[in-house]
This record gives sequence, structure tokens and C-alpha cells, in this order.
Amino acid sequence: MTMWFIDKAALKRPAYLSLADQIARAIGDGRLAPGFRLPPHRSMADALDLSVQTVSRAYEDLIRRGLVSGETGRGSFVRGERSEGTLPYIPERLGEIIDLSILKPVCEPLHLERMQAALIDLAGNLPPSTVLSFRPNVVFPRHRAVAVDWLRLCGLSVEPSNVCLTNGATAGMTIALMSVATPGCSIATEAIGHHTLVPLATYLGLKLTGLELDGEGILPEALDAACRHDGIRAVFVQPSVIGPTGALMGGERRAALAAVARKHDIAIIENDVLGPLIEHRPPPLAAFAPERTLYVTSFTKTVLPGLRTGYLAVPDRMLPAVMNRHLVTNWIATPLIAELATRWVADGTAIELVHWQRQSLRRRQAVAADILAGLPYLAHPEGLHVWLPLDSPAAEELFVAQARLRGVALAPGRSFQTGPIHHPAVRVSVGSTSEAELRTGLSVIAHLHRSDPEPLLLAI
Repeated sequence: MTMWFIDKAALKRPAYLSLADQIARAIGDGRLAPGFRLPPHRSMADALDLSVQTVSRAYEDLIRRGLVSGETGRGSFVRGERSEGTLPYIPERLGEIIDLSILKPVCEPLHLERMQAALIDLAGNLPPSTVLSFRPNVVFPRHRAVAVDWLRLCGLSVEPSNVCLTNGATAGMTIALMSVATPGCSIATEAIGHHTLVPLATYLGLKLTGLELDGEGILPEALDAACRHDGIRAVFVQPSVIGPTGALMGGERRAALAAVARKHDIAIIENDVLGPLIEHRPPPLAAFAPERTLYVTSFTKTVLPGLRTGYLAVPDRMLPAVMNRHLVTNWIATPLIAELATRWVADGTAIELVHWQRQSLRRRQAVAADILAGLPYLAHPEGLHVWLPLDSPAAEELFVAQARLRGVALAPGRSFQTGPIHHPAVRVSVGSTSEAELRTGLSVIAHLHRSDPEPLLLAI
């Protein structure tokens, strides 16, 4: 079988990365058009004298870059260069991999036990409207009232009528973007930002403008300049540690950004999925500019990954647009999950698990601080991850490849790039695996960073 788009003689080590790069170039220069089906793993491996595992890693890397889609039972197909953005995490955990690529909270048997008990209780005391009603206003009046209590813990005071229950933060982001901007509009955001925002904006026909950052996040003067020259309709911001760099924006900076948004009459979409997890933080941006901020929070990153529900706090004037967009995208938040979250907020279980998570993350961040001592990493003591800058895009690709060859999966910095300038780095999740595996993975990262950036010469 002839692989006419692959130069076998040009393959270098690590072979999977060299193969992925060749396929990426073929896609970029048009030799492989969108929709082209790549050869099966075995056929590609036999033609190039590679192992099936090497080809599988190459295809997986292309999927993470957003260039290829893998369809079960059909094969791997070309999407087109960066048409879908790049996934920061590996699509599935294959073999003995320490997966530090996906961002998730620390989970232990305690969490499963709490959910099992909650489901038993729910089965014996299920509100009829939870399973029998189609109308959100019939299902959720009590849930909105309880949501107000949770949002107060997040530092925000709102009325129940201004709360929209969502199926998590991504649903909240989608509804918010659709409510404040139409196709062709520009949205400002951090230059190193939310990986989901890049493809989401593309699907909605929106343009992203990545803004310069410092240690607190977006610079107010950068937003002001973008509003004057780029026709910005809204700014999407992550001010409380959840952003890739782990930045915590101070109160003065939040007030300054709110003032710029007010000056140019643009909306603010605030992604605050960590909510009350971050202790001693300033009030949300929504508290500084309540008339124009759509505030998004959820439970998956702080309480339990499977508790996929959240809240979108909405200013009065935006309520009709938000409710209409919610109806056409979701109709209603999943009532059973929303009911579980409401009970946990009301009985104190949710905040108890947040406090547990905070202590667990503090311990793990202390482990990271010890192992990564001397490296130029960025992190918050209560954050879910570490951000480790690197020297160049080439160094980033090589670093991710070397870590993977040593059994550690990392999120490449390119996945979080929203502007034209690439900020090479890797994001390292501290909550996605056991503490023992975390120590092993961090040790690999520290060793690689302190070593010369040479490809690992392994047999293929």
C-alpha cells in the first residue's frame, strides 16, 4: 500500500510525532482535503514499517490538534487545519498512562458513596415535577431559590428570577455567547484562554480577539484598545484561577475591567466554575458590573464531575434573550441532576465537598511545589492545575512527546491559544489521578525540564 503523502525516509524519532507532523503538513498544504479517510492503523504501520502503537499515537496527536476526527467503526478522517481547535486532553486513556492532561477535581470513594446515598434518597422522595413536567417554571422555582444561596457563597447577590439553571458551564457559555453576540461579531478574551471557547466561537460565527495578559489576567488598556479598534461586542473572562495560567484577578483590576466594559457598552461573560473553592478572593466581576455581566458557574470542577449542572446569573435586560436561547439549545436543565445539586446545596453537602476539595488541592499543590522547585511554573495553592511555560513551540511539542513516551500525558499550550502569538507551555492537572501517580508524573516533568531537549531514541 502506497502512502503517497508520507516520506518514509524523512521519519525521525519519536516516529509518531514525525508521522503526525507529515500528515499535518499534507493537510495544511491541501494534499489531504477535508473528509479524506486516513489508512487504517494496521495498513499505515505495515506500509511504513512502524508499530501499530506508533501509528495510533500519531492519529491520536492529530485528533488532539483538531486536524483529524476518529469515528468508531468508520476510521479516521481529515477535518482541515485547526478547523475544530485542539483538545488539551487525550481522548481516551490508553494503556498505563498517567493522565495529567484532563482538568478534573480530586475524587475518592467518599464522592461515590455520597452520590449513591443521594440517589437512594431521591428514589424514595422524588418530586413529581422532576419527571413529569416540560415547563422550566414548573420544575425549578425551588431550585432557583436555593441557587441564590449558592451564588451568595460565590460572592454574588441575585434574585431567583435572574438565575437560569443549565447543564453545566459549557451550556452556560453557549447560551451567554448566543445572547450577547450575533454571527460576525468579535469577542475579546484572554490570549491564553478557555480551550472550548475557540471552537465554540467558530461554530457560532464569532471572531475571537486574544488580549495581552499579566499576572492578574487581562490588561484593562488592552481591552480598551480592542474595543476602540476591533468592534468588540463582549469580553469573556476567567478571573478566578480556572484560566490556564492560574491567575487570580485582584479587586482593583476587576473594577477597572468593569469600567472599560461600561465605557464601551459591551457585555461581560464571566466563567467562574470554581466558585467558592478559591478562598479569600475578590467578589466576581458580576458584582462590579451587574447590569452587563452574565455569570457562569457549575459543580463539576468543585463538587463532583458527574454533577453536570450549573447556574447562569443574568441581568434583567438580557433575561428574554437568555431564556429564548436556553430553550432552543437545551430546553431545560436535566431535572434529576438539578434536583441532586439543589438538595446538596440545601443540606450543606455541596459546600462540605468544596471544603474537602480545597484541602486536597492544597496538599497536591504543595507536592507540585516541592517537585517542581526552581522551575518557572505558575499555579495557585487551591488550583486544579499547574502551568509550565517553555521556550518555543518546538520545545512544547517535543516536551509533550517526551512526556508521553515516558507514560505521562500533558495538555499542550497550543490548545489554549486564542490570539496569533503562541505562548509555549504545558498544563498539568493535579487532581486527575492518584497522589502517587501525580508524584511520578511531576517527577518526569521536572526531569525533562532540567534535561537537554533531545528526542528520545527509542525503538519503533
